[in-house]
Amino acid sequence: MVKIKICGIKRLEDIEMVNRYKPDYIGFVFADSKRKVSHDLAKELKDNLDSDIISVGVFVDSPQEEILELFEDEIIEVAQLHGSESEQYILDLKKKTNGELKIINAIEMTQEVDLLEYNDSNSDYLLLDSGKGSGKTFDWGLIRKDIKKEFFLAGGLNSENVTHAVEEFNPYAVDLSSSLETDDVKDENKIKEIMEVIN
Repeated sequence: MVKIKICGIKRLEDIEMVNRYKPDYIGFVFADSKRKVSHDLAKELKDNLDSDIISVGVFVDSPQEEILELFEDEIIEVAQLHGSESEQYILDLKKKTNGELKIINAIEMTQEVDLLEYNDSNSDYLLLDSGKGSGKTFDWGLIRKDIKKEFFLAGGLNSENVTHAVEEFNPYAVDLSSSLETDDVKDENKIKEIMEVIN
């Protein structure tokens, strides 16, 4: 069964919704974005999150110290990296947390990307996306069927195309954000619909 991640959680109301519908992962954005949350707000949200739901922090070229602090404070369990972070950067984070911090390495999918180059990445997962939270799909023809690394599929997924994406590419997880919003806030009806479509 494909896992589900709902990203861009920023309100207690969002936490109440995800606690009701139980996605596998939720994402707190710490990079510059309209969905950015402070460490204090993220802690409050995490304190109210169902313990079965895994919390992911989204970063773009952040200092390792920021990620480690959020991990040590038990605000995040996974770091999703959207910048130009190197394999050494990823390896350092893994070493400093004894491998307990899981890493998602986000790849902006273009014609120049060869996914097989990431099979030996130090990250735990890849995330295939059209850009940093663009909300648009990329050319799914770029996805290699022989990729060994498990991946999250993101970018423009919604209740109308997600079933096809899952059947075609068998991702480890799907990652949704803007398609679950109305007027820039999470919409319970859209969350309910996507959970029903996928499950």
